[in-house]
Amino acid sequence: MPTSLHQNRLNIVVASLQARGARRVLDLGCGTGPLLLALAANDFFEQIVGLDISRQALEACARHLQTADIPQGRRVQLLNDSFAEANPRFTGFDAAVLLETIEHIPPDRLSKVERAVFNGFRPETVLITTPNQECNESLGVPAHRRRHPGHEFEWNRAKFETWARGVAVRNGYQASFAGLGPAHPGLGSPSQMALFYRLEA
Repeated sequence: MPTSLHQNRLNIVVASLQARGARRVLDLGCGTGPLLLALAANDFFEQIVGLDISRQALEACARHLQTADIPQGRRVQLLNDSFAEANPRFTGFDAAVLLETIEHIPPDRLSKVERAVFNGFRPETVLITTPNQECNESLGVPAHRRRHPGHEFEWNRAKFETWARGVAVRNGYQASFAGLGPAHPGLGSPSQMALFYRLEA
């Protein structure tokens, strides 16, 4: 049975974090916890902290953890908090992930999130995934609509890469890019990923 885009995305993110040796991970905008559960099920990861401003989403995440028999404690934590503020308690992590999250943020607030994550938390690795708008039509999404009503925007590959390179340059990181899911020769993959490496120790 073919792997779904959702599962493919999770698999690639988890593998990318392992390849970077990231054992302590912030899941920013963790929602109901798909990535957090995938990380918690892997003994490689020593500390996983999920942040979300939605109490309802965190309650659902907590239920999913309980169903999976994954206890909350020192290794796995859920926090009702914002990742748009440079809180010192979130510094010192190996990696931060924004999985299909930035498109839910109003564009005029992206710079605030950038400052908090890249300049405040400043992990060694930041991994961001977001839909590739170029694939919407092939996925059955009408031209005048977005994939999800909660999306504030959806970027094509050029727009995403231009933004990500600017983030990297402004904050002392290097960015590389990959498509997630089956690739169309002209449109790319349905989802796209930027992997940021901090340049200085």
